[in-house]
Amino acid sequence: MRTAHVARVVDGDTLALSGGPSVRLLQIDTPELGSGECYSRRAAGVLRLLVPAGTRVRLQADRRLDRVDRYGRLLRYVFRSRLNVNLALVRRGAATVWFYGGVRGHYARRLLAAARRARAQKRGLWGACRARWDPYRPAATWPKRHRHHSRRCDPSYPTVCIPPPPPDLDCGDIRYRRFKVVGRDPHRFDGDPLARRRLLVARRARGTRVPARQSNPRGADAPCPRLGP
Repeated sequence: MRTAHVARVVDGDTLALSGGPSVRLLQIDTPELGSGECYSRRAAGVLRLLVPAGTRVRLQADRRLDRVDRYGRLLRYVFRSRLNVNLALVRRGAATVWFYGGVRGHYARRLLAAARRARAQKRGLWGACRARWDPYRPAATWPKRHRHHSRRCDPSYPTVCIPPPPPDLDCGDIRYRRFKVVGRDPHRFDGDPLARRRLLVARRARGTRVPARQSNPRGADAPCPRLGP
């Protein structure tokens, strides 16, 4: 196993290493940080408690699985001393199991057993959120309270809580990124020029095309760019 030191926690399932690439923890998934998903910040907080910056960790690859993902991140099980951090996140309910591509790795049985116990005992996201249980799909969580029933949350944005106008809001006024829009878009986030410029730069860097400005179709993602790693 390779050893390394943690530089920082990127999100609930990704670590940046000192002097090296980032590591995506294998066979698990957490709510996406910056998406507004329920428990995303708390999942990242649990990982910081388990492996704070400066912690020496061991990295274990899985011969059944890919070693590097399409973003160049190492795909590994992370150990702090004898603690399997991937498994510890699932046990605490900070992560769910995700067998990407349908492939089960070396610790699949232990991960599944831990997830079922955490779910039955409503630990972590299983108690704090409405969460999808499907080990063959990524984590998906929603607040337990139906936000679209709240007077302060516009139903056009069902996965986050954005108040209806007035006042009119721009992408820079909200903390959410890449959220779902259903039907109308009262704040016209799709027309936010600053957001479109940022999105244009990001997509050009990835070699993809930015479509002409248009109203959000039903169920489309608002183009407020996703910030951070």
